[in-house]
Amino acid sequence: MSKPADQPPPSDMEVDAAAEEKPLVRFSINVLELMREAQMQHGLRHGDYTRYRRYCTARLRRLYKSLKFLHGRGKYTKRNITESTVTDVRFLHIVFYMAERAWSHAMEKKTAGPNAQQRIYMLGRFRKAVKWATLFSHLCSLKGDSRTSLEAEAYASYMKGTLLFEQEKNIEAAMTNFKNTRAVYEELGKYGSIENQLLCRQRIEEVEPMIGFCSRKLGGSALQAHELLDLEKEGPAYDLFKAKIEAVLSETRSQQAASMTEFSWLGRRFPITNAKTRVSILKAQQLEKDLNGANTESVPADKKLGIFDKIFSAYHDARSCIRNDLASAGNAENIRDELNGLDKAVSAVLGFRTIERNQLLVSIAKSKFTKHRDEKNEKITKPEELVRLYDLLIQNTTDLTDLISSGRDKNKEENTFIQEYELKSLAFRAERCFYLAKSYSSAGKRAESYALFCHARSITDSALQQLTNSPDKALVQDLKALSDSCRSNSFIEHATGIMEEENVPERLSKGVSTLSLGERKAFLLDMLESYESALGESNTKTPCRIARFPPPFQSVPCNPIVLDMAYNAIEFPNIENRMKKEKKGLLSRFWG
Repeated sequence: MSKPADQPPPSDMEVDAAAEEKPLVRFSINVLELMREAQMQHGLRHGDYTRYRRYCTARLRRLYKSLKFLHGRGKYTKRNITESTVTDVRFLHIVFYMAERAWSHAMEKKTAGPNAQQRIYMLGRFRKAVKWATLFSHLCSLKGDSRTSLEAEAYASYMKGTLLFEQEKNIEAAMTNFKNTRAVYEELGKYGSIENQLLCRQRIEEVEPMIGFCSRKLGGSALQAHELLDLEKEGPAYDLFKAKIEAVLSETRSQQAASMTEFSWLGRRFPITNAKTRVSILKAQQLEKDLNGANTESVPADKKLGIFDKIFSAYHDARSCIRNDLASAGNAENIRDELNGLDKAVSAVLGFRTIERNQLLVSIAKSKFTKHRDEKNEKITKPEELVRLYDLLIQNTTDLTDLISSGRDKNKEENTFIQEYELKSLAFRAERCFYLAKSYSSAGKRAESYALFCHARSITDSALQQLTNSPDKALVQDLKALSDSCRSNSFIEHATGIMEEENVPERLSKGVSTLSLGERKAFLLDMLESYESALGESNTKTPCRIARFPPPFQSVPCNPIVLDMAYNAIEFPNIENRMKKEKKGLLSRFWG
C-alpha cells in the first residue's frame, strides 16, 4: 500500500480566503437589564449586599462547571480569559459577575461603616471591580455587537467613577466618568423597547446626584443642607455617597448649632447647653422645614412618612441626651428645672408630630377607602382600619393635652393649644363613630349602624357649635361634610332596614315552601353504585352532597343482660374426702 505524497502547505491567500469564509460571531448582552434583574432579585431591592455577593459567587460556580472552565483539583491553577478564550457568551458573563462580586463586596464593607483597615480593604475591592469591568469592556468591544460594547463601556466608566469618587483624590476624573455613563445611557434610552428606555432613565437618575455632588465639590461652594437633601435617592448608587452626605450635613449642623442657645415652644424658651442636643433638635427642625415647605404637595406620601421617621429619630436622640444630663445634674434645682422643661417641650413636639403623621396615614387610608381597586391592584381600606387609626389619634391627642396641662402655671398659648386639641379630639371621635357605623353597615346590622350614624352626627354638630369662631376653616369644612355624610347615610340605613323588614315574610314563606317531608336527596357516599351527580346547579348556591356531616345517629343493639337465677337452687356434692389432710406434729396435738 503506497503512502500518499506530502501536500504543500497552504499559501497566505488561501488562509485569508478561509478566514473570510468563517464570519466572526458577535455576542449580544443587554448589560443593564442583566445587572438590574440580578440585583433586584437577589438582595439589592432591600440593600442586602451580602446576599447579592453570595449569589454572584454561586452564579460563577455554575458558569465554571457548565463551561468546564475549572481551575484544577486541590491546587488552584489560574486560567485567564482572553480574546481567544471567549467562544461562548457565558465567558463574558463570568467576567461581568466577577466585577459585580467585587463591587458588592466593597459596598458591603462600606455600608457596615468601615474603620481605617477595612477602608483599605474596601478600596482594594473597588480596584478589583474596576479591573474586571475594564476587561469586560475590552472583550465586549472585540466579541460583542455595537450595543453590547457601548453598554459595557458605560458600565466600566461607572465603576471607574465609583473608585475615584470613593478615593476623593481626583473628583474631576470621577465626574468625567459619570458624565460618560450618563451620555451613553441618554443615547441608548432613545431606542429599544419601553422597558429598556425606563431602565436607562432610572440609571441616569442614579448618576445625576453623583455628578451634582462632584460639580459642587469642584466649584468650591459650600454645600447647603437643602441641596444635599435634594440629592437623596434610593438604590445602590445613593448608598455610595450616603455617608459623604451625612458627614457634610452633620458638619453643617454643628456649625449652625453653635449659634442655637434656646428652644421655643408655646411662648416659653428653654436654654440648651448640650451640643449634641442642639445638633439633634436642629436636624429635626430642618426636616420639619422640608416637610412643611412650599412644594410639599408634590412630595409623595411614602417620602413624607420617611421624613417623619427621621424627625422622630432626631427628637428621640435629643430627649435621650436631655435625660442623660438630668441624671448627671445632681441637686442643682435651677438646672434640673430647665432640663425638665426642655424635656417636656421636646416630648410635646414629638407628640404633635405623631398626630400629624397619623393624620397623613388617615388621608392615605381614606383615598383607598373610596375606590374599589386601583391600577396597582392594591386592596381597599376596610372601615375597621380607619377606626383603629382614629383610636390612635384620640389617644395621641389625650396624651398631648395631658402633657401640656400638667404644668401649674399655664400661659395663654398653652390654654389655646389645649382647647384646640380638645376640639380636634371631638372631631376624631365623630370620625371614628362614622367609620364604626360603616363597619356595622357592611356587616348588615342596620339598627346598630343607624344609631351610630345618628350619634356621629350629634358629636359633629356639637363640635361645629364650639368651632363657630375658629380660624381653622379646613376643620370646619371637614366637619360640615361629615355631618352631611352622617345624615345621608342614616337615611339610607333607615330605608334599607325597612326594606329588609318588608322582605322578611316573603323570604320566610319562600323558605317554608321549599321544606319537604319526603326523603331528602341522596348523598354521594350513599349511591356509589349509581352514576348520579352530587353537585348543585351552576347558577345556584346549593352545596355539594358528598356526605352527611355530622353523621346521623345509628341504632346499635345492646348486649344481653344475663341474670344467674339457678345458682341459689343448686345443691353441690360434698368433696371433703378429696381434700388433702394437714399433718400435725406432737406439740400440735396438745395445743391444737
